[in-house]
Amino acid sequence: MKFSKSFINTLREDPKEAENKSHRILLRGGFVRSLASGIHIYLPLGWRILMRIEKIIREELNRIGAQEMLMPAICPRDVWEKSGRWAEYGDDMFKLKDRKGRDYCLCPTHEEIITGIARNSIRSYRDLPQIWYQIQIKYRDELRPRFGVIRSRQFIMKDSYSLDRDDDGLSENFELHKRAYTNIYRRCGLDFEIVDAAGGLMGTGQSNEFVARVDGGEDTIAICDNCDYRASLEAAQGIGKIFDFVDSPVTEVHTPGKRSVDEVSNFLKVGSENLVKSMFYTASDKEPMLILLRGDYEINEGVIRSKFGFSYKPADAETIVRFFGAEPGFIGPVNKDDIAVYADDLLKGAKGMITGANKNDYHIKGLNLERDVNVREYLNLRIVKKGDACPKCRKEIELHNSLELGHIFKLGIRYSKLLDATFLDENGEEKPIVMGSYGIGLERIMACVCEQKGDEHGAVWPISIAPSEVYIVVLNPLDKDVTGVAEEVIQALTNNGFSVIIDDRDLSAGIKFNDSELLGIPLRLTIGPKGIKNDSFDIHLRETKEIVRVDKTSILCKLQELKSMLYRRLNE
Repeated sequence: MKFSKSFINTLREDPKEAENKSHRILLRGGFVRSLASGIHIYLPLGWRILMRIEKIIREELNRIGAQEMLMPAICPRDVWEKSGRWAEYGDDMFKLKDRKGRDYCLCPTHEEIITGIARNSIRSYRDLPQIWYQIQIKYRDELRPRFGVIRSRQFIMKDSYSLDRDDDGLSENFELHKRAYTNIYRRCGLDFEIVDAAGGLMGTGQSNEFVARVDGGEDTIAICDNCDYRASLEAAQGIGKIFDFVDSPVTEVHTPGKRSVDEVSNFLKVGSENLVKSMFYTASDKEPMLILLRGDYEINEGVIRSKFGFSYKPADAETIVRFFGAEPGFIGPVNKDDIAVYADDLLKGAKGMITGANKNDYHIKGLNLERDVNVREYLNLRIVKKGDACPKCRKEIELHNSLELGHIFKLGIRYSKLLDATFLDENGEEKPIVMGSYGIGLERIMACVCEQKGDEHGAVWPISIAPSEVYIVVLNPLDKDVTGVAEEVIQALTNNGFSVIIDDRDLSAGIKFNDSELLGIPLRLTIGPKGIKNDSFDIHLRETKEIVRVDKTSILCKLQELKSMLYRRLNE
Protein backbone atom coordinates (compact mmCIF):
# COMPACT_ATOMS: atom_id res chain seq x y z
CA MET A 1 0.00 0.00 0.00
CA LYS A 2 1.86 3.03 -1.28
CA PHE A 3 1.15 6.27 0.57
CA SER A 4 1.42 8.27 -2.66
CA LYS A 5 -1.32 6.18 -4.33
CA SER A 6 -3.60 5.84 -1.30
CA PHE A 7 -6.36 7.96 0.22
CA ILE A 8 -4.56 8.81 3.45
CA ASN A 9 -5.51 12.33 4.40
CA THR A 10 -3.68 13.39 7.56
CA LEU A 11 -4.04 16.85 9.09
CA ARG A 12 -1.23 18.98 10.49
CA GLU A 13 -3.37 20.71 13.14
CA ASP A 14 -6.08 19.57 15.53
CA PRO A 15 -9.52 20.08 13.93
CA LYS A 16 -11.73 22.65 15.63
CA GLU A 17 -14.63 20.18 15.81
CA ALA A 18 -12.60 17.63 17.80
CA GLU A 19 -14.51 16.96 21.04
CA ASN A 20 -12.12 14.71 22.93
CA LYS A 21 -8.83 12.84 22.62
CA SER A 22 -10.08 9.97 20.47
CA HIS A 23 -12.03 12.29 18.17
CA ARG A 24 -8.92 14.44 17.69
CA ILE A 25 -6.75 11.44 16.79
CA LEU A 26 -9.30 9.87 14.45
CA LEU A 27 -9.88 13.14 12.59
CA ARG A 28 -6.22 14.17 12.38
CA GLY A 29 -5.14 10.72 11.24
CA GLY A 30 -7.70 10.65 8.45
CA PHE A 31 -9.48 7.63 9.91
CA VAL A 32 -12.90 9.30 10.00
CA ARG A 33 -14.64 12.42 8.75
CA SER A 34 -17.84 14.02 10.02
CA LEU A 35 -20.74 14.33 7.58
CA ALA A 36 -23.21 15.84 10.04
CA SER A 37 -23.72 15.91 13.80
CA GLY A 38 -23.39 12.32 15.01
CA ILE A 39 -22.90 10.92 11.48
CA HIS A 40 -19.44 9.82 10.36
CA ILE A 41 -17.65 8.61 7.25
CA TYR A 42 -15.05 5.87 7.78
CA LEU A 43 -12.16 6.50 5.44
CA PRO A 44 -9.96 3.61 4.19
CA LEU A 45 -7.62 3.33 7.19
CA GLY A 46 -10.48 3.70 9.69
CA TRP A 47 -12.51 1.10 7.85
CA ARG A 48 -9.56 -1.33 7.86
CA ILE A 49 -9.42 -1.00 11.66
CA LEU A 50 -13.14 -1.73 11.96
CA MET A 51 -12.81 -4.72 9.62
CA ARG A 52 -10.05 -6.16 11.81
CA ILE A 53 -12.19 -5.63 14.90
CA GLU A 54 -15.06 -7.40 13.10
CA LYS A 55 -12.77 -10.33 12.32
CA ILE A 56 -11.84 -10.75 15.99
CA ILE A 57 -15.49 -10.53 17.04
CA ARG A 58 -16.54 -13.13 14.47
CA GLU A 59 -13.80 -15.53 15.51
CA GLU A 60 -14.77 -15.37 19.19
CA LEU A 61 -18.55 -15.56 18.55
CA ASN A 62 -18.13 -18.47 16.17
CA ARG A 63 -15.98 -20.19 18.80
CA ILE A 64 -18.94 -20.32 21.23
CA GLY A 65 -21.25 -21.72 18.54
CA ALA A 66 -22.95 -18.49 17.47
CA GLN A 67 -24.38 -18.33 13.95
CA GLU A 68 -24.22 -15.12 11.94
CA MET A 69 -27.17 -13.64 10.06
CA LEU A 70 -28.21 -10.20 8.84
CA MET A 71 -31.51 -8.60 9.80
CA PRO A 72 -33.06 -5.48 8.26
CA ALA A 73 -32.20 -2.05 9.62
CA ILE A 74 -35.78 -0.85 9.05
CA CYS A 75 -38.77 -2.33 10.85
CA PRO A 76 -42.57 -1.78 10.81
CA ARG A 77 -44.24 -0.20 13.81
CA ASP A 78 -46.48 -3.13 14.76
CA VAL A 79 -43.52 -5.30 15.84
CA TRP A 80 -42.46 -2.64 18.35
CA GLU A 81 -46.03 -1.92 19.46
CA LYS A 82 -46.39 -5.52 20.66
CA SER A 83 -43.41 -5.17 22.96
CA GLY A 84 -44.41 -1.68 24.12
CA ARG A 85 -41.10 -0.17 23.05
CA TRP A 86 -42.50 1.97 20.22
CA ALA A 87 -43.64 4.41 22.92
CA GLU A 88 -40.89 3.61 25.45
CA TYR A 89 -38.06 4.57 23.10
CA GLY A 90 -39.66 7.97 22.58
CA ASP A 91 -37.65 10.53 20.64
CA ASP A 92 -34.49 8.40 20.68
CA MET A 93 -35.95 6.24 17.90
CA PHE A 94 -35.82 7.38 14.28
CA LYS A 95 -39.39 7.06 13.01
CA LEU A 96 -40.57 7.50 9.43
CA LYS A 97 -43.48 6.78 7.10
CA ASP A 98 -43.43 5.05 3.72
CA ARG A 99 -45.28 6.42 0.69
CA LYS A 100 -48.48 4.71 1.84
CA GLY A 101 -48.36 6.37 5.25
CA ARG A 102 -47.31 3.26 7.20
CA ASP A 103 -45.05 3.76 10.22
CA TYR A 104 -41.52 2.36 10.33
CA CYS A 105 -38.43 2.85 12.46
CA LEU A 106 -34.68 2.61 11.96
CA CYS A 107 -33.76 -0.11 14.44
CA PRO A 108 -31.70 0.83 17.51
CA THR A 109 -31.65 -2.89 18.45
CA HIS A 110 -33.27 -6.15 17.27
CA GLU A 111 -34.86 -8.02 20.19
CA GLU A 112 -38.33 -7.81 18.65
CA ILE A 113 -37.19 -9.09 15.26
CA ILE A 114 -35.12 -11.94 16.69
CA THR A 115 -38.08 -12.99 18.85
CA GLY A 116 -40.27 -13.03 15.74
CA ILE A 117 -37.76 -15.29 13.96
CA ALA A 118 -37.74 -17.61 16.98
CA ARG A 119 -41.55 -17.65 17.14
CA ASN A 120 -41.76 -18.82 13.53
CA SER A 121 -38.81 -21.24 13.65
CA ILE A 122 -38.48 -22.82 17.09
CA ARG A 123 -40.96 -25.64 17.64
CA SER A 124 -39.47 -28.05 20.14
CA TYR A 125 -36.96 -28.25 22.98
CA ARG A 126 -34.83 -30.16 20.45
CA ASP A 127 -34.36 -26.86 18.55
CA LEU A 128 -32.71 -25.25 21.59
CA PRO A 129 -30.29 -23.79 22.54
CA GLN A 130 -29.44 -21.33 19.78
CA ILE A 131 -27.12 -18.31 19.53
CA TRP A 132 -27.72 -15.95 16.61
CA TYR A 133 -25.76 -12.78 15.89
CA GLN A 134 -25.25 -10.03 13.36
CA ILE A 135 -22.94 -7.08 12.75
CA GLN A 136 -25.27 -4.32 11.68
CA ILE A 137 -25.64 -0.54 11.47
CA LYS A 138 -27.97 0.77 14.19
CA TYR A 139 -29.64 4.15 14.59
CA ARG A 140 -30.44 6.36 17.56
CA ASP A 141 -31.73 9.93 17.31
CA GLU A 142 -29.41 11.36 19.94
CA LEU A 143 -30.47 14.74 21.26
CA ARG A 144 -26.85 15.84 21.61
CA PRO A 145 -24.39 13.58 19.76
CA ARG A 146 -20.98 13.98 21.38
CA PHE A 147 -17.57 12.46 22.03
CA GLY A 148 -16.96 11.91 18.31
CA VAL A 149 -17.80 8.33 17.27
CA ILE A 150 -18.57 7.30 20.86
CA ARG A 151 -22.12 8.66 20.99
CA SER A 152 -23.47 9.11 17.50
CA ARG A 153 -26.69 8.75 15.56
CA GLN A 154 -25.47 5.93 13.36
CA PHE A 155 -23.21 3.23 14.74
CA ILE A 156 -21.99 -0.29 14.01
CA MET A 157 -22.95 -2.91 16.54
CA LYS A 158 -22.52 -6.61 17.04
CA ASP A 159 -25.69 -7.88 18.67
CA SER A 160 -26.19 -11.53 19.54
CA TYR A 161 -29.12 -13.35 21.10
CA SER A 162 -29.30 -16.62 22.99
CA LEU A 163 -32.43 -18.79 23.00
CA ASP A 164 -32.81 -21.39 25.73
CA ARG A 165 -35.39 -23.63 27.35
CA ASP A 166 -34.69 -22.55 30.94
CA ASP A 167 -32.73 -20.22 33.19
CA ASP A 168 -29.86 -22.69 33.55
CA GLY A 169 -29.32 -22.60 29.79
CA LEU A 170 -29.50 -18.81 29.80
CA SER A 171 -26.89 -18.62 32.56
CA GLU A 172 -24.59 -20.89 30.57
CA ASN A 173 -24.89 -18.75 27.43
CA PHE A 174 -24.49 -15.60 29.52
CA GLU A 175 -21.18 -16.91 30.81
CA LEU A 176 -20.12 -18.00 27.31
CA HIS A 177 -20.65 -14.46 26.10
CA LYS A 178 -18.81 -13.04 29.10
CA ARG A 179 -15.78 -15.17 28.22
CA ALA A 180 -16.05 -14.33 24.51
CA TYR A 181 -16.21 -10.60 25.29
CA THR A 182 -13.21 -10.90 27.60
CA ASN A 183 -11.22 -12.50 24.76
CA ILE A 184 -12.39 -9.88 22.24
CA TYR A 185 -11.37 -6.88 24.32
CA ARG A 186 -8.09 -8.45 25.35
CA ARG A 187 -7.24 -9.24 21.73
CA CYS A 188 -8.06 -5.62 20.82
CA GLY A 189 -5.48 -4.44 23.37
CA LEU A 190 -7.89 -2.83 25.83
CA ASP A 191 -7.75 -2.51 29.60
CA PHE A 192 -11.31 -3.09 30.80
CA GLU A 193 -13.49 -4.10 33.72
CA ILE A 194 -16.78 -5.96 34.09
CA VAL A 195 -19.32 -4.12 36.24
CA ASP A 196 -22.88 -4.69 37.39
CA ALA A 197 -25.32 -2.73 35.26
CA ALA A 198 -28.95 -1.73 34.93
CA GLY A 199 -31.13 -3.29 32.25
CA GLY A 200 -32.70 -0.05 31.04
CA LEU A 201 -34.98 -0.45 28.04
CA MET A 202 -33.82 -4.04 27.59
CA GLY A 203 -35.37 -5.41 30.78
CA THR A 204 -34.81 -5.91 34.49
CA GLY A 205 -32.79 -9.15 34.47
CA GLN A 206 -29.12 -9.53 35.37
CA SER A 207 -26.79 -7.50 33.19
CA ASN A 208 -23.11 -6.62 33.05
CA GLU A 209 -21.27 -3.85 31.28
CA PHE A 210 -17.76 -4.12 29.92
CA VAL A 211 -16.20 -0.71 30.55
CA ALA A 212 -12.84 0.99 30.24
CA ARG A 213 -11.53 3.68 32.55
CA VAL A 214 -10.73 6.68 30.35
CA ASP A 215 -10.45 10.37 31.13
CA GLY A 216 -12.67 11.26 28.18
CA GLY A 217 -15.37 8.73 29.02
CA GLU A 218 -19.04 9.63 28.81
CA ASP A 219 -20.04 7.47 31.79
CA THR A 220 -19.04 6.95 35.41
CA ILE A 221 -18.45 3.72 37.29
CA ALA A 222 -18.42 3.13 41.04
CA ILE A 223 -15.55 0.97 42.23
CA CYS A 224 -14.44 -0.22 45.64
CA ASP A 225 -10.71 -0.92 45.69
CA ASN A 226 -11.10 -2.81 48.97
CA CYS A 227 -13.37 -5.53 47.57
CA ASP A 228 -14.77 -6.71 44.23
CA TYR A 229 -17.70 -4.26 44.06
CA ARG A 230 -18.00 -2.81 40.54
CA ALA A 231 -21.12 -1.09 39.14
CA SER A 232 -22.21 1.40 36.54
CA LEU A 233 -23.46 4.67 38.00
CA GLU A 234 -27.06 3.75 37.15
CA ALA A 235 -26.79 0.40 38.97
CA ALA A 236 -24.54 1.42 41.87
CA GLN A 237 -26.01 1.55 45.37
CA GLY A 238 -23.76 3.32 47.83
CA ILE A 239 -24.41 3.86 51.52
CA GLY A 240 -24.90 7.55 52.21
CA LYS A 241 -24.21 9.45 55.41
CA ILE A 242 -27.17 9.89 57.76
CA PHE A 243 -27.78 13.32 59.28
CA ASP A 244 -29.77 13.85 62.45
CA PHE A 245 -31.44 17.25 62.43
CA VAL A 246 -33.46 18.65 65.33
CA ASP A 247 -37.19 17.86 65.17
CA SER A 248 -39.51 20.87 65.20
CA PRO A 249 -43.02 21.87 64.09
CA VAL A 250 -43.64 22.71 60.44
CA THR A 251 -43.34 26.46 59.83
CA GLU A 252 -43.40 28.53 56.66
CA VAL A 253 -40.41 30.64 55.70
CA HIS A 254 -40.32 33.30 53.01
CA THR A 255 -37.80 32.44 50.27
CA PRO A 256 -38.39 35.05 47.54
CA GLY A 257 -37.24 33.79 44.14
CA LYS A 258 -35.17 30.97 45.69
CA ARG A 259 -35.96 27.77 43.78
CA SER A 260 -32.87 25.58 43.44
CA VAL A 261 -31.21 23.60 46.23
CA ASP A 262 -28.18 25.90 46.16
CA GLU A 263 -30.29 29.07 46.25
CA VAL A 264 -32.46 27.88 49.16
CA SER A 265 -29.61 26.39 51.20
CA ASN A 266 -27.50 29.54 50.80
CA PHE A 267 -30.46 31.79 51.66
CA LEU A 268 -31.36 29.80 54.79
CA LYS A 269 -27.69 29.17 55.65
CA VAL A 270 -28.00 25.38 55.82
CA GLY A 271 -26.31 22.51 53.98
CA SER A 272 -27.94 20.94 50.92
CA GLU A 273 -28.38 17.72 52.93
CA ASN A 274 -30.95 19.61 55.04
CA LEU A 275 -33.30 19.96 52.04
CA VAL A 276 -35.80 17.60 50.45
CA LYS A 277 -36.18 17.90 46.68
CA SER A 278 -39.67 17.18 45.35
CA MET A 279 -39.84 15.94 41.74
CA PHE A 280 -43.19 15.38 40.07
CA TYR A 281 -43.54 12.64 37.44
CA THR A 282 -46.52 11.91 35.20
CA ALA A 283 -47.47 9.25 32.66
CA SER A 284 -50.37 9.18 30.24
CA ASP A 285 -51.45 5.70 31.34
CA LYS A 286 -50.59 5.77 35.08
CA GLU A 287 -51.16 7.80 38.23
CA PRO A 288 -48.85 10.76 38.85
CA MET A 289 -46.23 10.47 41.58
CA LEU A 290 -44.02 12.68 43.69
CA ILE A 291 -40.41 11.60 44.23
CA LEU A 292 -38.56 12.87 47.32
CA LEU A 293 -34.77 13.02 47.41
CA ARG A 294 -32.31 14.60 49.79
CA GLY A 295 -30.89 17.83 48.44
CA ASP A 296 -27.27 16.65 48.25
CA TYR A 297 -28.09 13.86 45.77
CA GLU A 298 -29.26 13.57 42.15
CA ILE A 299 -32.16 11.38 41.03
CA ASN A 300 -31.36 8.05 39.35
CA GLU A 301 -33.61 8.18 36.29
CA GLY A 302 -32.74 4.56 35.51
CA VAL A 303 -34.40 3.42 38.72
CA ILE A 304 -37.48 5.50 37.94
CA ARG A 305 -37.76 3.86 34.51
CA SER A 306 -37.13 0.30 35.66
CA LYS A 307 -39.30 0.53 38.78
CA PHE A 308 -42.25 2.54 37.46
CA GLY A 309 -42.03 2.31 33.66
CA PHE A 310 -40.57 4.24 30.76
CA SER A 311 -43.73 6.24 30.23
CA TYR A 312 -43.01 8.35 33.33
CA LYS A 313 -41.47 11.74 32.57
CA PRO A 314 -40.75 14.83 34.71
CA ALA A 315 -43.86 17.03 34.57
CA ASP A 316 -43.74 20.38 32.83
CA ALA A 317 -44.26 23.67 34.68
CA GLU A 318 -47.91 24.00 33.65
CA THR A 319 -48.78 20.54 34.98
CA ILE A 320 -46.93 21.21 38.24
CA VAL A 321 -48.86 24.44 38.83
CA ARG A 322 -52.14 22.63 38.12
CA PHE A 323 -51.47 19.92 40.71
CA PHE A 324 -49.67 21.92 43.40
CA GLY A 325 -50.80 25.51 42.97
CA ALA A 326 -47.16 26.58 42.91
CA GLU A 327 -44.34 26.86 40.42
CA PRO A 328 -41.42 24.41 40.19
CA GLY A 329 -38.96 24.94 43.03
CA PHE A 330 -41.70 25.63 45.59
CA ILE A 331 -43.58 22.31 45.67
CA GLY A 332 -43.50 19.73 48.44
CA PRO A 333 -45.24 16.64 49.89
CA VAL A 334 -47.13 18.18 52.84
CA ASN A 335 -50.94 17.93 52.56
CA LYS A 336 -50.68 16.11 49.20
CA ASP A 337 -52.30 12.83 50.19
CA ASP A 338 -54.01 12.67 46.78
CA ILE A 339 -50.65 12.00 45.09
CA ALA A 340 -48.53 8.85 45.45
CA VAL A 341 -45.30 9.74 47.23
CA TYR A 342 -42.08 7.71 46.97
CA ALA A 343 -38.99 8.70 48.93
CA ASP A 344 -35.32 7.81 48.79
CA ASP A 345 -34.41 5.49 51.64
CA LEU A 346 -31.92 8.00 53.09
CA LEU A 347 -34.98 10.06 54.09
CA LYS A 348 -36.47 7.29 56.22
CA GLY A 349 -36.81 8.76 59.72
CA ALA A 350 -35.56 12.17 58.58
CA LYS A 351 -36.77 15.15 60.57
CA GLY A 352 -36.05 18.87 60.74
CA MET A 353 -35.94 19.01 56.93
CA ILE A 354 -36.75 21.86 54.52
CA THR A 355 -38.94 21.51 51.42
CA GLY A 356 -41.35 23.47 49.23
CA ALA A 357 -44.54 24.85 50.82
CA ASN A 358 -46.73 24.50 47.68
CA LYS A 359 -46.84 28.28 47.64
CA ASN A 360 -44.75 30.54 45.44
CA ASP A 361 -41.76 32.11 47.22
CA TYR A 362 -42.22 29.96 50.33
CA HIS A 363 -40.64 26.84 51.82
CA ILE A 364 -41.32 25.02 55.06
CA LYS A 365 -38.92 24.11 57.84
CA GLY A 366 -39.26 21.27 60.32
CA LEU A 367 -40.50 18.56 57.92
CA ASN A 368 -40.71 15.17 59.62
CA LEU A 369 -41.26 12.51 56.96
CA GLU A 370 -42.91 9.94 59.20
CA ARG A 371 -45.13 12.52 60.88
CA ASP A 372 -46.05 14.82 57.98
CA VAL A 373 -46.00 12.71 54.82
CA ASN A 374 -47.74 9.52 53.75
CA VAL A 375 -44.83 7.85 51.97
CA ARG A 376 -46.00 4.88 49.93
CA GLU A 377 -42.56 3.27 49.72
CA TYR A 378 -38.92 4.03 50.49
CA LEU A 379 -36.52 3.07 47.66
CA ASN A 380 -32.92 3.66 46.68
CA LEU A 381 -33.58 6.43 44.15
CA ARG A 382 -30.29 8.34 44.22
CA ILE A 383 -27.10 8.30 42.19
CA VAL A 384 -24.07 7.44 44.29
CA LYS A 385 -21.60 10.24 44.93
CA LYS A 386 -18.10 10.68 46.26
CA GLY A 387 -18.01 9.88 49.97
CA ASP A 388 -20.64 7.12 49.83
CA ALA A 389 -19.66 3.76 51.29
CA CYS A 390 -19.47 0.41 49.50
CA PRO A 391 -22.59 -1.72 50.10
CA LYS A 392 -20.40 -4.81 50.51
CA CYS A 393 -17.51 -3.78 52.76
CA ARG A 394 -18.47 -0.25 53.91
CA LYS A 395 -15.23 1.29 52.59
CA GLU A 396 -15.48 4.49 50.55
CA ILE A 397 -16.48 4.09 46.90
CA GLU A 398 -14.33 5.64 44.17
CA LEU A 399 -15.89 7.15 41.05
CA HIS A 400 -14.08 6.94 37.71
CA ASN A 401 -14.81 8.25 34.24
CA SER A 402 -15.47 5.36 31.92
CA LEU A 403 -16.50 4.31 28.45
CA GLU A 404 -19.01 1.52 27.89
CA LEU A 405 -17.67 -1.04 25.42
CA GLY A 406 -20.35 -3.71 25.56
CA HIS A 407 -23.40 -4.85 27.50
CA ILE A 408 -24.81 -8.31 28.16
CA PHE A 409 -28.37 -8.90 29.40
CA LYS A 410 -30.48 -11.74 30.72
CA LEU A 411 -33.80 -10.92 29.08
CA GLY A 412 -35.58 -13.99 30.44
CA ILE A 413 -39.08 -14.41 28.99
CA ARG A 414 -40.01 -10.73 28.69
CA TYR A 415 -40.05 -10.62 24.88
CA SER A 416 -41.07 -14.22 24.27
CA LYS A 417 -44.19 -13.77 26.42
CA LEU A 418 -45.15 -10.49 24.77
CA LEU A 419 -44.53 -11.81 21.25
CA ASP A 420 -45.68 -15.44 21.76
CA ALA A 421 -42.35 -17.15 21.11
CA THR A 422 -42.79 -20.61 22.64
CA PHE A 423 -41.57 -24.21 22.34
CA LEU A 424 -42.88 -27.62 23.36
CA ASP A 425 -40.96 -29.40 26.12
CA GLU A 426 -40.52 -33.17 26.51
CA ASN A 427 -44.04 -33.46 27.95
CA GLY A 428 -45.66 -31.53 25.12
CA GLU A 429 -46.18 -28.49 27.33
CA GLU A 430 -45.87 -25.08 25.69
CA LYS A 431 -43.32 -22.81 27.37
CA PRO A 432 -41.82 -19.38 26.56
CA ILE A 433 -38.30 -19.27 25.14
CA VAL A 434 -35.75 -17.90 27.62
CA MET A 435 -33.63 -15.20 25.98
CA GLY A 436 -30.42 -13.23 26.38
CA SER A 437 -29.11 -10.21 24.48
CA TYR A 438 -25.48 -9.19 24.04
CA GLY A 439 -24.10 -6.05 22.34
CA ILE A 440 -20.71 -4.64 21.34
CA GLY A 441 -20.08 -1.21 19.81
CA LEU A 442 -17.31 -1.50 17.22
CA GLU A 443 -16.52 2.22 16.98
CA ARG A 444 -16.29 2.35 20.76
CA ILE A 445 -13.46 -0.17 20.65
CA MET A 446 -11.63 1.97 18.10
CA ALA A 447 -12.21 5.16 20.12
CA CYS A 448 -11.26 3.52 23.41
CA VAL A 449 -7.92 2.36 22.00
CA CYS A 450 -7.21 6.01 21.10
CA GLU A 451 -8.25 7.16 24.58
CA GLN A 452 -6.16 4.57 26.42
CA LYS A 453 -3.14 4.17 24.14
CA GLY A 454 -2.92 7.36 22.10
CA ASP A 455 -0.41 10.06 22.97
CA GLU A 456 0.38 13.64 21.98
CA HIS A 457 1.72 12.43 18.62
CA GLY A 458 -1.31 10.39 17.56
CA ALA A 459 -2.70 6.87 17.60
CA VAL A 460 -0.96 3.80 19.04
CA TRP A 461 -2.77 0.83 17.51
CA PRO A 462 -2.34 -2.68 18.91
CA ILE A 463 -0.99 -4.90 16.17
CA SER A 464 -4.19 -6.96 16.15
CA ILE A 465 -6.36 -4.11 14.84
CA ALA A 466 -3.84 -1.73 13.27
CA PRO A 467 -4.61 -0.72 9.67
CA SER A 468 -1.14 -2.08 8.78
CA GLU A 469 1.53 -3.86 10.78
CA VAL A 470 4.60 -2.15 9.30
CA TYR A 471 5.18 1.43 8.12
CA ILE A 472 8.18 1.74 5.82
CA VAL A 473 9.73 5.19 5.56
CA VAL A 474 11.63 5.46 2.27
CA LEU A 475 14.14 8.31 2.52
CA ASN A 476 15.15 9.86 -0.78
CA PRO A 477 12.74 7.81 -2.92
CA LEU A 478 14.29 9.19 -6.13
CA ASP A 479 17.51 7.27 -5.38
CA LYS A 480 17.41 4.02 -7.37
CA ASP A 481 19.56 2.18 -4.81
CA VAL A 482 17.11 3.12 -2.06
CA THR A 483 14.01 2.14 -4.03
CA GLY A 484 15.68 -1.10 -5.07
CA VAL A 485 16.34 -2.14 -1.47
CA ALA A 486 12.87 -0.94 -0.42
CA GLU A 487 11.16 -3.01 -3.10
CA GLU A 488 13.17 -6.07 -2.14
CA VAL A 489 12.22 -5.70 1.55
CA ILE A 490 8.57 -4.95 0.75
CA GLN A 491 8.31 -8.05 -1.43
CA ALA A 492 9.77 -10.23 1.32
CA LEU A 493 7.38 -8.81 3.91
CA THR A 494 4.24 -9.16 1.78
CA ASN A 495 5.24 -12.69 0.79
CA ASN A 496 5.40 -13.53 4.50
CA GLY A 497 1.98 -12.19 5.40
CA PHE A 498 2.79 -8.66 6.55
CA SER A 499 0.49 -5.74 5.77
CA VAL A 500 2.61 -2.74 4.88
CA ILE A 501 2.25 1.00 4.25
CA ILE A 502 5.11 2.37 2.15
CA ASP A 503 5.71 6.08 2.57
CA ASP A 504 7.19 6.74 -0.87
CA ARG A 505 6.36 10.46 -0.97
CA ASP A 506 9.06 12.88 -2.00
CA LEU A 507 8.81 14.81 1.26
CA SER A 508 11.10 15.54 4.21
CA ALA A 509 11.96 12.84 6.71
CA GLY A 510 10.32 14.90 9.47
CA ILE A 511 6.92 14.93 7.77
CA LYS A 512 7.09 11.18 7.14
CA PHE A 513 8.08 10.37 10.72
CA ASN A 514 5.34 12.64 12.06
CA ASP A 515 2.73 10.92 9.89
CA SER A 516 3.92 7.49 10.98
CA GLU A 517 3.48 8.56 14.62
CA LEU A 518 0.06 10.06 13.88
CA LEU A 519 -1.17 6.92 12.11
CA GLY A 520 0.06 4.75 14.98
CA ILE A 521 1.34 1.79 12.95
CA PRO A 522 3.03 -0.62 15.44
CA LEU A 523 6.36 -1.13 13.61
CA ARG A 524 8.28 1.41 11.53
CA LEU A 525 11.23 0.51 9.30
CA THR A 526 13.43 3.26 7.85
CA ILE A 527 15.23 2.67 4.56
CA GLY A 528 17.60 5.38 3.31
CA PRO A 529 21.01 5.99 1.75
CA LYS A 530 22.84 6.06 5.08
CA GLY A 531 21.31 2.79 6.23
CA ILE A 532 22.19 1.09 2.93
CA LYS A 533 25.74 2.36 3.07
CA ASN A 534 26.28 1.14 6.66
CA ASP A 535 24.02 -1.94 6.28
CA SER A 536 22.14 -0.72 9.39
CA PHE A 537 18.37 -0.21 9.46
CA ASP A 538 16.23 1.12 12.30
CA ILE A 539 13.00 -0.56 13.40
CA HIS A 540 10.95 1.68 15.69
CA LEU A 541 8.24 0.30 18.02
CA ARG A 542 5.42 2.83 18.22
CA GLU A 543 4.11 1.86 21.65
CA THR A 544 7.36 1.61 23.61
CA LYS A 545 9.46 3.95 21.41
CA GLU A 546 12.23 1.32 21.37
CA ILE A 547 14.60 1.30 18.40
CA VAL A 548 16.05 -1.99 17.16
CA ARG A 549 18.96 -1.81 14.71
CA VAL A 550 19.44 -4.67 12.20
CA ASP A 551 21.34 -5.43 9.02
CA LYS A 552 19.53 -6.01 5.75
CA THR A 553 19.54 -9.81 5.92
CA SER A 554 17.93 -9.71 9.39
CA ILE A 555 15.05 -7.33 8.63
CA LEU A 556 12.44 -9.98 7.85
CA CYS A 557 13.43 -12.25 10.74
CA LYS A 558 13.48 -9.39 13.26
CA LEU A 559 10.11 -8.01 12.12
CA GLN A 560 8.61 -11.49 12.40
CA GLU A 561 10.03 -11.76 15.90
CA LEU A 562 8.68 -8.34 16.92
CA LYS A 563 5.28 -9.07 15.40
CA SER A 564 5.03 -12.31 17.39
CA MET A 565 6.09 -10.49 20.55
CA LEU A 566 3.41 -7.81 20.10
CA TYR A 567 0.70 -10.42 19.60
CA ARG A 568 1.97 -12.37 22.60
CA ARG A 569 1.73 -9.27 24.82
CA LEU A 570 -1.97 -8.97 24.02
CA ASN A 571 -2.59 -12.36 25.62
CA GLU A 572 -0.47 -11.84 28.73
